[in-house]
Amino acid sequence: MSSVIPTISFKIVVLGESAVGKTSVLNRYATNKFYQKIEPTIGSTNFQKTINQLDYKIKLLIWDTAGQERFHSLAQMYYRGAKGALVIYDVQNVDSFERAKEWVEELRKQGDPNVQIALVANKIDLPDHMVDKNEAIKYAKENQLLFKETSAKTGEGVTEAFISLAKSIPLEIGESSTNFPNSNDEDFLFLRNGDEKQKKNSKDGCC
Repeated sequence: MSSVIPTISFKIVVLGESAVGKTSVLNRYATNKFYQKIEPTIGSTNFQKTINQLDYKIKLLIWDTAGQERFHSLAQMYYRGAKGALVIYDVQNVDSFERAKEWVEELRKQGDPNVQIALVANKIDLPDHMVDKNEAIKYAKENQLLFKETSAKTGEGVTEAFISLAKSIPLEIGESSTNFPNSNDEDFLFLRNGDEKQKKNSKDGCC
């Protein structure tokens, strides 16, 4: 008889300027793949991923939002109710870092009062970083944010960023989900605009 353990769901939103690599980071986390060319996100895409945390399973319901300014008003619909957020910037683009700060401010004003935020420096595999790492770390500390460095291309830091964010969210503010048998848990990946669905075995875990 397979054991049954409780599952807690957290809504996670990924925000940032266009072309900072939000979708590539998500693809790396969801499929462990990197695509050199990828179409800009229109509106949003979403998928879910389950990780182990002590005596619980944590189901992350992750929303990728469009970075173009014309979709900004739509992003508010997607981050409403989010318990966690990854705010991503491109280490070669100072403007994207300044825009990340604006996203943090907006989340703090209009998002869930308990939202946990990770500031993510992406594309660290590239040379000539224009955003000073120490400045980013200082900003993160001053604003009580997690700080993570990632490369969607190499995969460095990507899984850690999501798991660290998930572990920073108190279990009691999550939503209880249907219990899943411990020996038969599966993740469902929802691709662009929810038009396709690919089922795959979960390989992530922490603790």
